[in-house]
Amino acid sequence: MTFQDKVVYQIYPKSFQDTNHDGLGDIQGIIQHLDYLQKLGVDYIWMNPIFVSPQNDNGYDIQDYYSIDSRYGTMEDLELLISEAKKRNIYLMFDMVFNHTSTYHEWFQKALSGDQKYKDYYFFKKGKNDNPPTNWESKFGGNAWKYVEEFDEYYLHLFDETQADLNWKNPEVRKEMANIINFWIEKGIKGFRFDVINLIDKESFEDDFEGVGKRFYTDRPLVHTYLRELAQNSFGQYDDIITVGEMSATSIENCIGYTNPEHHELSMAFNFHHLKVDYKNKEKWTLMPFDFKELKQLLNDWQVGIQEGHGWNAVFWCCHDQPRVLSRFGDDKNYPKESAKMLATTIHMLRGTPYIYQGEEIGMTNAYFTDIHQYRDVESLNAYQILRDKGIPEDEIYQILLAKSRDNARTPMQWNDKPYAGFSDVESWIEPIYNYKDINVEKNLQDEDSVFYYYQKLIQLRKQYQVISLGTYEPVLLEHPTLYAYKRQYQDQEIIVYNHFYGDETTTIEVEASQYDILLSNVGRQTLENTIQLKPYESLVLIKK
Repeated sequence: MTFQDKVVYQIYPKSFQDTNHDGLGDIQGIIQHLDYLQKLGVDYIWMNPIFVSPQNDNGYDIQDYYSIDSRYGTMEDLELLISEAKKRNIYLMFDMVFNHTSTYHEWFQKALSGDQKYKDYYFFKKGKNDNPPTNWESKFGGNAWKYVEEFDEYYLHLFDETQADLNWKNPEVRKEMANIINFWIEKGIKGFRFDVINLIDKESFEDDFEGVGKRFYTDRPLVHTYLRELAQNSFGQYDDIITVGEMSATSIENCIGYTNPEHHELSMAFNFHHLKVDYKNKEKWTLMPFDFKELKQLLNDWQVGIQEGHGWNAVFWCCHDQPRVLSRFGDDKNYPKESAKMLATTIHMLRGTPYIYQGEEIGMTNAYFTDIHQYRDVESLNAYQILRDKGIPEDEIYQILLAKSRDNARTPMQWNDKPYAGFSDVESWIEPIYNYKDINVEKNLQDEDSVFYYYQKLIQLRKQYQVISLGTYEPVLLEHPTLYAYKRQYQDQEIIVYNHFYGDETTTIEVEASQYDILLSNVGRQTLENTIQLKPYESLVLIKK
């Protein structure tokens, strides 16, 4: 099966649609909007985890891989979603968290009771001189080892202390993972997204005096071996299943390894390097304008590098962990429509499979919360405290949260201008953004020039023109200070894509007007001249005659 012309839509179930009046989204809420997703034209729905979980990390701490969390619904609800989606040629992609389990998982509970079989599912180690086994840091802050008094040992948790890392060296663990995938394949799940999957090889446990431990557990050689084995024993036996790996702090070389079809590992990979170009000194909780030159360089390097290695990119701006791109790299105040469409064009014309995050297709913005009590994300609340302890002024902390909090992506989907944005009829778990009366699905569907219909068009073009889904990528105007441009070629088809990332009106481009037609314009441009003055945030896609 080809996946190059497919488009994936990510749903954060908690914030998509509430149907049982508890202020939390649910599976029935997704069923309710399948016609909307069919109208948009997407092929897959990737849902954040809906398995039984204590929700210490929004469901990425799984207690039972085989059961649906009752706050989202029942197995019957899920089966109905699978069958109703299939009627519309839409398939589900499940989010598999295989680096760790919740400490409430039956395996870990058995380990804590002293069962050696299950202790070997995890990493239990003796400390050194009254210290943890290594000086590695958890991604959520603090040491990555938690002491268990009964054993006088520590267990490894690269994330929250309630997320114990699994020992993939143990063949029993690898067998369990394959069984889980096969169970869901039988239910009709056609895609799998693997959370931080490049962290599963932990071979050497030693102190890191150059960093926080990352190099001892990131992109280690056995990740490839484990993925090949997993594919062989589960999804690799089918030709209609797509897989994507979320790769933490990864490299082009490794992502070629993960996604080159000859290696039989994954269909595609996510990397996040291009989403750190507004991190001062590469630290998240800082403020700086995004570095356009670096953004361009990273997009080009990954496009060219993965292409040369015959791998495949998952291409995206937004997800449940990132602020809204419109507020980040666009202008959501002065040019909301233009910049939303320009940013969409940038991603959807690339070589790779595009991912749309709920609300992106209607131009949703950051939350612009003004009070700490509006925030729900544990990472944001911790950051607020840490920044306060550093003596940073309150108004500056709010500016940082405004720009960087994960809650920017997690506010309710804006369906209409009714109370709670049509997401619920009661107070929602996190409040809707103040602008929902102007930015919502209903308004988008009534406006032919809306962001929604532009996304719809981008999806149609990918399915219509093989140059978009299969073509080669070549950078154009590499040194241009305000334009990101590239050429795609396939057999006798050629397109050139120009994306103007700024609100000025001084950028001009030279084109061979007689050689090209306009395939797509986000500002309604009808005619070509040899010299074109680009409008603020203009995108122009030209196709060779």
